[in-house]
Amino acid sequence: MSDVEFHFASAADAPTLAQMNAELIRDEGHRNSMTIPELEQRMRGWLDGEYRAVVFEDDGQSLGYALYREDSDHFYLRQLFVSESRRRQGIASAALDWLRANAWAGVPRVRVEVLVGNAAGLEFWHSVGFEDYCLTLEMESSGS
Repeated sequence: MSDVEFHFASAADAPTLAQMNAELIRDEGHRNSMTIPELEQRMRGWLDGEYRAVVFEDDGQSLGYALYREDSDHFYLRQLFVSESRRRQGIASAALDWLRANAWAGVPRVRVEVLVGNAAGLEFWHSVGFEDYCLTLEMESSGS
């Protein structure tokens, strides 16, 4: 793995984060239909509010990011993304190690949600030590 650098994101990173978020939505098969400008606006709101983000870079090129918030008894990792061309190189694992050492100290657990159809995501999360905790079920409403 090359020399990956990590930095906490600011509002200036929102356009890059939105672009990567669009790739994440596509890659995991999420049904979110937001445009990149909408994702950028949402990301700015999150960063102005309760969320923090960390950007992963190699030689000034953004490779991915993590978006999380601190809850009372855990950190909620809302999004973790690594660019498709850089996957399976240890970047996500290194990012998790960096986050544990630099951002998540003092809270006993981290939670993440994974779409049940995202087999590669489930495999990754299990490989880095996450265990199944709950399963959220939903049903399409017939309307009124």
